[in-house]
Amino acid sequence: MGRSETELMLEGYGLTTAEFFYGMPDYTRVLNSFTWQDYDLAPDYPRLFRFIEFWQNRIEGPLHSVRFTHRKLVAPGAWQNVTGEFTLH
Repeated sequence: MGRSETELMLEGYGLTTAEFFYGMPDYTRVLNSFTWQDYDLAPDYPRLFRFIEFWQNRIEGPLHSVRFTHRKLVAPGAWQNVTGEFTLH
């Protein structure tokens, strides 16, 4: 069983979004784009590079370029455990 998104964020993972530009196998001058998103660890980005290796080994469309962004959504010090709740009305 995998870890939840919250557990990943508390362990330092951030949301990585990558846009892949690739050539069509039959139309080499036509570029398409594909968007990929997963939780990954900066600055090494092991999941992103594993996906790029998968693409290069298994998918016919040659990669032209990849651009990506990474954002930590929650830092370990920013999370607080709430132990109570007040209801008004």
